[in-house]
Amino acid sequence: CLQLGLERFHGVCILGFNSAEWFIADIGAILAGGLAVGIYTTNSPEACHYVAENCSANILVVENQKQLQKILEIQHKLPHLKAIIQYGEELKEKRPNLYSWSEFMDLGKDIPDTQLHEIIESQKPNQCCTLIYTSGTTGQPKGVMLSHDNLTWTASAAGRFIMLTDANEKQERVVSYLPLSHIAAQMSDIWSAMTFGVQVFFAQPDALKGTLVDTLREVRPTAFLGVPRVWEKMEEKMKSIGAKSSALRRKVASWAKGVGLQTNLKRMNGYSDVPVNFRLARHLVYKKVRKAIGLDRCTKCYTGAAPITRETLEFFLSLNIPVFELYGMSESSGPHTISLPHAFKLTSCGKEVTGCRTLIHKPDGDGNGEICFSGRHIFMGYLNMEEKTKEAIDEDGWLHSGDLGKHDKDGFLYITGRIKELIITAGGENVPPVPIEDAVKEAVPIISNAMLVGDKAKFLAMLLTLKCNIDVETGEPGDDLTPEAIEYCQKLGSKATKVSEIISSKDKAIYGAIQKGISAVNEGAISNAQKVQKWVLLEKDFSLFGGELGPTMKLKRLVVAQKYEDQIAQFYAEADPPT
Repeated sequence: CLQLGLERFHGVCILGFNSAEWFIADIGAILAGGLAVGIYTTNSPEACHYVAENCSANILVVENQKQLQKILEIQHKLPHLKAIIQYGEELKEKRPNLYSWSEFMDLGKDIPDTQLHEIIESQKPNQCCTLIYTSGTTGQPKGVMLSHDNLTWTASAAGRFIMLTDANEKQERVVSYLPLSHIAAQMSDIWSAMTFGVQVFFAQPDALKGTLVDTLREVRPTAFLGVPRVWEKMEEKMKSIGAKSSALRRKVASWAKGVGLQTNLKRMNGYSDVPVNFRLARHLVYKKVRKAIGLDRCTKCYTGAAPITRETLEFFLSLNIPVFELYGMSESSGPHTISLPHAFKLTSCGKEVTGCRTLIHKPDGDGNGEICFSGRHIFMGYLNMEEKTKEAIDEDGWLHSGDLGKHDKDGFLYITGRIKELIITAGGENVPPVPIEDAVKEAVPIISNAMLVGDKAKFLAMLLTLKCNIDVETGEPGDDLTPEAIEYCQKLGSKATKVSEIISSKDKAIYGAIQKGISAVNEGAISNAQKVQKWVLLEKDFSLFGGELGPTMKLKRLVVAQKYEDQIAQFYAEADPPT
C-alpha cells in the first residue's frame, strides 16, 4: 500500500466476497496508516463511487472482473485514486495502475520495514482505522468511524463474554460468509478471531444461495453467527425434508420436538434436570439433526442484525439448538447485549457485555423508551458529518440507537420496535409493525414477506408476498412457488404452482386462507386501531435484487412504500375501511 502512495487516513476500499486476501488487505491498510473500508459486493457503480469518494480512497481492492467493471465506470470521478488491485481472478487486460495480487505483493519488497514500523509506532488507540458504511433508511450511507481501541476492546470484551476459548487451550472454528463490509462479520471473523486465535474457514461465494450447509458440514464450526434469514432458510429446508420422510419418522420427530421445547423452556427458567425422554430424543433425533447441518460441535449459535421471529427460535429450541440473540449496531462496534447459555430468555437480546451500559431514555408507563448505549465500544462519529454525529451521540455521551425497548426485572433487554418505523395512525395510535407482520407470517405459512402500512391513515393495511423460488444467479425472485408453498396450496385444495396464477384468478382457497389468518391475528390485536383492515398480494417477493431488502435482509420500508405507492393508495382510495 505504501509503495502505491497510500496517504495517512485515506481509504483502502475492498470490494469482494470473504477471503484471506480481504483480511490481508483490511489489516494491511490499517497498519500502513490508511482506513480499511469494505464495500458491499451488491452495490451499484454509483453506490461504490459514493463510498470511495467519501473516504478519499487511494486504493481499491476488487475480487474479480465483475467488480472491476463497476470501478472502471466511475474511475474518472475519483481524484484520489492511485491504484486498483484485483485478487480473485487473473487480469483480463493490462491497464495503467491496475495490479494483480501477486504484483501487488511484490511491490512491498522495496519498502524497508523501518518505514512501516514508523507508521505503526505513530498510530494511537483513539485514532480512526476502519470505516463501516451504514445503509441509512433515508439518504446516503454514513461512514461510521471506528478507532483501534473500539475494535480491540470490543473484540476482547465480547469474546470473553461469550466465553470464546483461547487457541492455546482449545481451537475455536468459524465459517466466514456474511458480508465483511458489515460490522457483524468483521467483528466475529476478523477482530475476535484474531484476539482468540480462532481458525477461520471461508465459505463459497454462493453460500447464501444454498451451499452454506455443505461448508458447515465440512468445517463443523464451534461458533456460528447467522442473520435471521439464514436461520429461517435452514428452518424451511429442514421442514421440507421432514415433510418427505415416512410417517413413523415424522411421529418420532414430532415427539422429540415436543420434548425438546419443554425441556429447554424449563432449562431457560432455571430447572437443570435432564429427563430420560430428553436423553432418548437426543440420541434418536437431536444429534442426527445437528450432524446433518454441520452444527454438531457448535456450542455458540447466534443471531443478530435484524429481528428474528419467536417461531424460528422455538423451532430450533425444539431440536435442542438454542439460538442466542445479540443486539448492537455499527455505531457500537457491533455487539452491545448478548444472550448466553446460562442467561437467556426467548425473544430477549440478552444482557450488556461487561463494560457496556444501557439507558432507557424517556420510558413510558410500560418501561418502553429509546435504548441508549455507552462504553468503550461507542464509535468516534460519522466521517465528515458533524450534524449527524450530534444527532446520534448526546452531550452526556449516550449513543441513541433509534430502537425502542425495555428491561425486564432480571435485567434482560427486549427490543419492542424502531422509533422511525413506528406507524402513527391518523387517530394518533402508535403501532409497532414487526409483531403484527410476524404474526401474519406465522398464521399463513405461504407468506414470505409482510409489510404493514397506515402512517397518518385511518386504518392499517398490509402488502403481502408469497414464498417463491429465487434465481440462484441473479437473486431475482421468480413466479414459481416453493415446494413447501405448493404443498400448502394442495392441502387447501388449490392446484396453483405460480404466484401469477393465484393473483390473476384471485384463487378462492388461498385468498380465503390468508383472510382467515389475518382475521385470527386481528382477534389478538391490542385495540381496533391495530387490526389489519385490508391487504393485497404483490406479484414479486421482496429481495436484495429488487431493492426492498438491505444487505442483511432488513426490510427497507421507504423503498417498498415508494415502489408500491399505487397499491397503497388503492387501500385508502375508498373513504371507509371495510367492516
